[in-house]
Amino acid sequence: MKNLKALGLIVFALLLGLAAAAYATGWVSRQAGISSNKLVTAAVDIELGSKITPQMLTTLDWPSGSVPPGAFTDLKALQDRVVKVGVLRGEPLVEGKLAPAGSQGGLSAVIAEGKRAMTVRVNDVVGVAGFALPGNYVDVMVNAQQEKNRNEEGRQISKTVLEHVLVLAVAQEAGRDDTKPKVVSAVTLELSPDDSEKLDLARSVGTLSLVLRNQVDQKKVATSGVTKSELFGEAAPLPVKPAAPRPRPVAAPLPRIAQAAQSCVEVVQNGARALNCF
Repeated sequence: MKNLKALGLIVFALLLGLAAAAYATGWVSRQAGISSNKLVTAAVDIELGSKITPQMLTTLDWPSGSVPPGAFTDLKALQDRVVKVGVLRGEPLVEGKLAPAGSQGGLSAVIAEGKRAMTVRVNDVVGVAGFALPGNYVDVMVNAQQEKNRNEEGRQISKTVLEHVLVLAVAQEAGRDDTKPKVVSAVTLELSPDDSEKLDLARSVGTLSLVLRNQVDQKKVATSGVTKSELFGEAAPLPVKPAAPRPRPVAAPLPRIAQAAQSCVEVVQNGARALNCF
């Protein structure tokens, strides 16, 4: 009896093993049957603005069901194309990460359509102590002297003139992977044509400062600026009113006799005096 039970357990274990082996064989065959495509991927890290060369690319098997839109399967199709964002090693190249065909390498390929790039000089303090790195967003503030009005003196004012401006490059570096602060002498900003004119005027009338902002904060706040008197809580001077002009005195009309008389002569005759006026 005991031998029959042991034999039954052995047979049951063999059946379970056969079932597991059959399932594993089927699973492997199904995985092998999944179709895949050869996609062009980056063989090295490619910095934005770089022109693609064959040495930067390779091909990898990619499941057909997860091919990203705009992916490439031919290495020749990417010859001399320029990336407008950084591409990491092993990442597939897609059309959305490339500048238009025919673009030359460099910063110009990174500028968005309809935008302009403008460089302003900064120092380690104005440049947010080196933390204004490519890919960050800043506000631009100007400190200038307001124009004088007729009856008021020009006031010193500090005001935010541009908001949510993308930093394209610091000095001659446009890479966005570095997070370490850098003390630089110039920062290149991406601006609309109208904002480019504002920035050009602002840097000519006063000193500029950059204000670093949260990258996901796109809200714009209109400010009226702050003057020196407002900063120190001083009362604003009242405008001086011009003094009213004094009325010119009007001479009283002369009597008719005085108006008509032009000259008088005293005549003495026979001891008598007489005044004759003509």
